[in-house]
Amino acid sequence: MRLQDIQNDFHNELDSIYAKEEIDNFFFMLTESYFDVSRLKLALDPDIVLEKPHFILGALSQLKEEKPIQYILGETEFYGLQFKVNDDVLIPRPETEELVDWILNCHSERSEESSELSVLDIGTGSGCIAISLAKQLPNAKVYALDVSKKALKVAIMNAELNNVEIEFIEHNILNPRHAELVSASQKFDVIVSNPPYVRVKEKELMKQNVLNNEPHLALFVDDDNPLLFYKAICEFSKSNLKEEGRLFFEINEYLGNDMEELLKNYNFKNIELKQDIFEKDRMIKAVNINE
Repeated sequence: MRLQDIQNDFHNELDSIYAKEEIDNFFFMLTESYFDVSRLKLALDPDIVLEKPHFILGALSQLKEEKPIQYILGETEFYGLQFKVNDDVLIPRPETEELVDWILNCHSERSEESSELSVLDIGTGSGCIAISLAKQLPNAKVYALDVSKKALKVAIMNAELNNVEIEFIEHNILNPRHAELVSASQKFDVIVSNPPYVRVKEKELMKQNVLNNEPHLALFVDDDNPLLFYKAICEFSKSNLKEEGRLFFEINEYLGNDMEELLKNYNFKNIELKQDIFEKDRMIKAVNINE
């Protein structure tokens, strides 16, 4: 079967669901991954024939059902690194890359800091935040925590893939007993989290392919207690952040003011709310100063 004919099938089958450019992007992501055929290679040789087209035709069927291309391929890129993903973990988002960037920029501005930086990522999922930080800060000691055994399996695989050492911890941050997490003397320079923050009532604003495929455990919180995870992490951080240690969150775009108030109530200082590339309140930073 000619690859050019399969590309036509993609448009015939998917034009009613996706934009033309998006369909072409999907098609060439698949041809490069499955057959090592780039857009340029097909343009130069439009008569390329596939002996076994069932892989890409199977992917076409999944795209018709609006399964995310990242789950179909089983991988995605984040902060210039490759990550394995499946439906046990969220697909890393560009906004989260901005959070990683912010952490790294803040660290580079504090030249007096020891190279022995200690970092904890709470709710690590695929491990994208922890692994990206470990890659950029090779002298740092990075810990990553998640309640999901299946998510941790993916994160451990991604740490090995990207050749970084991270200490992974299976734990529910909502459990107030945290003593067993790390050694009693361990305190962190940085705690970062991208916890569940989408209120159930906001489901109607979300794309159907996200609702139908990505893990709800990592997405949703009850409408009546949307800051549940942030409160627990603030509580933990007051005891486990060093003096002048920094706390970073990715947040719900509609709850920026609520997050500022929450951090003030926990006596964090130098609170800074930051917008993402889409001009939405998406991340917040605070400093632990004991008075």
